[in-house]
Amino acid sequence: MVTDAGFAPAPSPYLVPFDGSFRVDRAPTRPPEDAPGKKDNQKALDDQIGRLAKLQQKLYADDRYGLLLVFQAMDAAGKDGTIRAVMSGVNPAGCQVFAYKAPSHEELDHDFLWRCMRRLPERGRIGIWNRSHYEEVLVVRVNPGYLKGQRLPRGTGDLGALWQERYDSIRDVERHLARNGMIILKFWLHVGKDEQRDRLIERIDEPESNWKFNPDDLTQRARWDEYMLAYQDALNATSRPWAPWYAIPADNKPFMRRAVAEVVVQTLEQLPLRWPEVSDADRAQMKALRGQLAGE
Repeated sequence: MVTDAGFAPAPSPYLVPFDGSFRVDRAPTRPPEDAPGKKDNQKALDDQIGRLAKLQQKLYADDRYGLLLVFQAMDAAGKDGTIRAVMSGVNPAGCQVFAYKAPSHEELDHDFLWRCMRRLPERGRIGIWNRSHYEEVLVVRVNPGYLKGQRLPRGTGDLGALWQERYDSIRDVERHLARNGMIILKFWLHVGKDEQRDRLIERIDEPESNWKFNPDDLTQRARWDEYMLAYQDALNATSRPWAPWYAIPADNKPFMRRAVAEVVVQTLEQLPLRWPEVSDADRAQMKALRGQLAGE
């Protein structure tokens, strides 16, 4: 099924269905038992990186589509490492990465979509968001006290209605973007609670990783079940053919990175990307100029 965006969602087993049937408790955090080992995953990732590098050149030259990759996850799931690994072969000149943290005063003076929408990639470029507008229906939903700083005109009396309104807004803006050439792929790196605990312990035990540790991570971890419900509702409400979600198992990093790269490459390979055509007049001029250069 080709969508408004001009592509069909990559046929991954981790594609979140569009009918609202996704359940977090059924979504795996580990690869299947017969999954390839670390070396095979790395080899496959290297192949995908090479293909992505060539596709990026054509995406830039074609200049009709932009690619937006959205990453969401619980702390220590591996967003930074996945972005770094998957995009390691991409030309930095054609790529832009934004990490969204707590909103600034300026950002709070705008609607909840503003700070992300102003950083959309141009046509021909790849945009990567480490966290995104989805924080507003995830972190803010679990911590509704954050809404106080947003000074919403209608207040926050009916939070259930507020989340539904935000899902509506997200779906509307993502479909608008898709209709105008934005390819949107959204990845939830689904780490298990036990694996997250082990990674947080590593951040404490390894001095070179101490800077990554934030005591607030444990405060949010204590609300794990609330976060899982928030993710389930958000993914069900906003996974659509033109802006699909993929719930990628994140307990095994090599497998996770390979799975993400495969989705990105399979999606770009569907697009009717083409090199710009050169007119006969331009070719004749180039031939004449080549002769001039060769005669120097």
